Amino acid sequence: MTTTLTKRAATGTLTGLALGDALGFPTEFNDVASILAKCGPWRQMRLPTPAIVTDDTQMTLALGRGLRAAMDRGLLGPEKMVEPVRREFIAWNRSPENNRAPGRTCITACELLERTNLPWQEASQIGSKGCGANMRVAPVGLLQGLSDEQRAGAAQLQSALTHGHPTALAASDLTAHAVRLLAQGADPAELVDLLQWYAHENRSHYHHRWLGDLWTRSQDPTPEHFIARGWDECLEVLGRLRGALRTVSPEDDPCLATGAGWIAEEALATGLLCFLLFVDEPVTALRRAACTSGDSDSIACLTGAFAGAHLGSDAWPTEWADRIEYQGELVTLGALWDS
Repeated sequence: MTTTLTKRAATGTLTGLALGDALGFPTEFNDVASILAKCGPWRQMRLPTPAIVTDDTQMTLALGRGLRAAMDRGLLGPEKMVEPVRREFIAWNRSPENNRAPGRTCITACELLERTNLPWQEASQIGSKGCGANMRVAPVGLLQGLSDEQRAGAAQLQSALTHGHPTALAASDLTAHAVRLLAQGADPAELVDLLQWYAHENRSHYHHRWLGDLWTRSQDPTPEHFIARGWDECLEVLGRLRGALRTVSPEDDPCLATGAGWIAEEALATGLLCFLLFVDEPVTALRRAACTSGDSDSIACLTGAFAGAHLGSDAWPTEWADRIEYQGELVTLGALWDS
C-alpha cells in the first residue's frame, strides 16, 4: 500500500482538483461536438493559458482554510468547525474574485450565513442537491487523525451550510470517503464495492451532533427517513456506475451513462467513471471529464481529486501544476495534510 506521506496524496488531490477545474472551465455548458470543434481531439486538450479555475477550487480552498482554523483550536467538532468555515464562505462570497459563474445555491446560502442572528440551519438550502457541496469536500478526506464519525460529520456539515438536501449530504460524505480510501492506498478496482458498502452501512444514520435539527426543515417524518432518501439516490447512481464500467466505451460522453453532473450524486458518479476508465492515465482522465456535455468543470474537478488521491502529486505534469491559479495555496495546504 502506498502511503500518503510517500506519494503526497493531499498535494496530488488538490492540484488535480484545480487542474480539472481549469481544464473544464472553458467547456462547461457546451455539448461534446462544440467542445471538439473548439478544442480539437479530446485526448489532446491543453490546459488553458492562463490556467484559471472556477468557484469549485475557490470554495475548496475556503473550506480548507476553515478546517485548518478549526483544527488549530483542538479536536474537530461541529461547534469548532461551523464558525471558521462560515467566515470563509462569507469571505468567498464577498470577494471580487467570486466572478466565475458561481451557483445560485451557494450565493443565496452565503448571504443568509452572513446574518449572524440566524442559526446556520436557517441558511441551508434544504431543497438543493446541486454539486456545489461535493465538488469542494475533498479537504475533509485529506485531514489526518479524524475518526470515521468526525470525517462523515464534517463532510455532511460543510455541505449542509449551503446545500441541505439529503442527497447533497450523502454525496459529500461519499466523495470525502472516496478521497480518503484512495489516499490510503485502496485498490481502485474495489472502490465502487467499498462505496456501496459504506452507503448501506450509513443509510439510516443521521448525524445529530453535526447537523442538529436540519432535518426538520424537510417534510420527512423522522431524521432517519430524511437521510435515507439521500443515501438511496446515491446507491442508485453507484449501481449505474457499476454497470457503466462494464459497458461504456472511453470514446463516449460519460454523461450519457451516469448523468450530466449538475446534481450531487451524478457529479460523484461521473467523476468516478472518468477516473476509473483511466486509472493509470490521470491527464487522460481529466481530458475525458472536461470533454463532457454536462457540468464539465465540476466533473473534471472531482476526477482530478480522485486521481490525485490515488497517484499523488507526481500524477500531474510539472508544467501544468506550476501555472495553475492559486498554486501557492494549493501546495501549502497539501504540504500541511501530507505530513
